[in-house]
Amino acid sequence: MIADLQCVVLDCSHPGELAEFYQSLLGGAVNQPDRRWALSEDWATLHTGSGLVLAFQRVADYQPPLWPDSSRPQRFHLDFGVADLDRAQEQVLAQGATVLNDGADGRSWRIYADPAGHPFCLVRH
Repeated sequence: MIADLQCVVLDCSHPGELAEFYQSLLGGAVNQPDRRWALSEDWATLHTGSGLVLAFQRVADYQPPLWPDSSRPQRFHLDFGVADLDRAQEQVLAQGATVLNDGADGRSWRIYADPAGHPFCLVRH
């Protein structure tokens, strides 16, 4: 095992509003303090009673999916918690991932693409 799933992140125009929508479906706490994420106008979270965390990330000029039209497919990304970013990076690259952002800017996360091109993040615990 390389990592644990921390949350599922959905791109959107209005993170707080989307968090409240999902709260109405799933219950839980919107923007509960959590050391893993800095909350802002561009980022909101929903901690559900089951332990699942959904996060909502503002994307400039967000265009919603046109299901089932593949010209604008469904989009989301996964965040995986790891103890050692360097070791986890070696492991995911060996499994076929590619680096999209190596974290050289000092962030506590790095961004990769899976073999099919879907983005995911490794986030230091």
